[in-house]
Amino acid sequence: MDVLKKVPVREQEAQVRAKNFDEVCLGYNMEEAKCEAERCINCKNAQCMKGCPVAINIPGFIEQVKLGNIEEAYKIISESSALPAVCGRVCPQESQCEGKCIRGIKGEAISIGKLERFVADWARENGMKPAPAKEKLGKKVAVIGSGPAGLTCAGDLAKLGYDVTIFEALHEAGGVLVYGIPEFRLPKEAVVAKEIANVESLGVKIEKNVIVGKSVTIDELMDEEGFEAVFIGSGAGLPMFMGIPGENANGVFSANEFLTRNNLMKAFREDYDTPIAAGKKVAVVGGGNVAMDAARTALRLGAEVHIVYRRSEAELPARAEEVHHAKEEGIIFDLLTNPKEILVDENGHVNGMKVVKMELGEPDASGRRRPVEIPGSEFTIDVDTVIMSLGTSPNPLISSTTIGLDVNKRKCIIADEEFGKTSKEGVYAGGDAVTGAATVILAMGAGKAGARGIDEYIKSKYAK
Repeated sequence: MDVLKKVPVREQEAQVRAKNFDEVCLGYNMEEAKCEAERCINCKNAQCMKGCPVAINIPGFIEQVKLGNIEEAYKIISESSALPAVCGRVCPQESQCEGKCIRGIKGEAISIGKLERFVADWARENGMKPAPAKEKLGKKVAVIGSGPAGLTCAGDLAKLGYDVTIFEALHEAGGVLVYGIPEFRLPKEAVVAKEIANVESLGVKIEKNVIVGKSVTIDELMDEEGFEAVFIGSGAGLPMFMGIPGENANGVFSANEFLTRNNLMKAFREDYDTPIAAGKKVAVVGGGNVAMDAARTALRLGAEVHIVYRRSEAELPARAEEVHHAKEEGIIFDLLTNPKEILVDENGHVNGMKVVKMELGEPDASGRRRPVEIPGSEFTIDVDTVIMSLGTSPNPLISSTTIGLDVNKRKCIIADEEFGKTSKEGVYAGGDAVTGAATVILAMGAGKAGARGIDEYIKSKYAK
């Protein structure tokens, strides 16, 4: 075995998976996991942990995998993470824990994510659950939203002994894990539902179909229903558009709507009646993970798919793994290309998209080189469907119905990073509702921060 090289992970063949919604990555078996774990040099000053937003004891759990003691490995992970099977699949490990891995300086980093996934899947298959609180404190906390931030915050507070109720607007718990990320990356019943059940096993209650700001307000939860504190983890579900001509045509969607129909409402399954306009030739505008998800979903629904992105491949914000998978599956990348107008036929339907070629100029505020139009380089792409994947912002419903809750100009809730504290006493927030659209693991880190803040707040309140 070459210690400088990762143990390769098994995947579905590209041409086979491009026609189904089964999980692409098949993960490690016991032998492969132990072999990969053996590559870890168990650093004394583990840099990988510094790259983990939820501070998992990575060398600790990998050491247990080496020994074949998977039960112990799971216990170590679940001290820090409420959603290990999710994180093992969708975290950007290459820029976080694996990006800091010492082994990666002279060879390939340890496949920390794949090992975490293996441990979590083994634990699930063997009926393991996280350890509940030893005693109850008799104090109620409300959590708004059952996405990664809300689930993490709720799980951590329940372990500390609080009575936690999650209020979820949709008919199914999971937030972006169920409506945003496709089945082929994150199986819903086999993985997400089981992880949520683990959080519930800690004593967390989940009330669905409750729209906070409409059904009930934060002030009512605190003043009338006896909740000592509230954590807002309501995500960012409000899509953005470009504001170009033709954007209101039939056949133009936000990635959010397209993915929600497919993932949460199961449009890809024949036994569901959910309508979805899949299109024959689809352009997905944007270059993030959500754009890759939308493009790969449209491909599986039978379309020819183009990714239209105004910068070059080096600037693509999506994970390298997602880009690689998309290319393998046959998605066409139109890079350094920017939409100018969506062309509309006499029936009000998309029948093409006028785009312009770009070149990269000087870096902008983000540090990335700014794309500049090349004069006279316009051309038309033949498409019948356009999916806009330009990011999302928080729904303003909560902030507009909560007195004393400050937001910034992007309508994101203002909260400190260390404890998630907002301008309103007893109210904490984290995840996409604070940062705008980001990653699952950053939302989980914010959920942990919020749990610490709430615990400290309630304890200091009753210490007086």
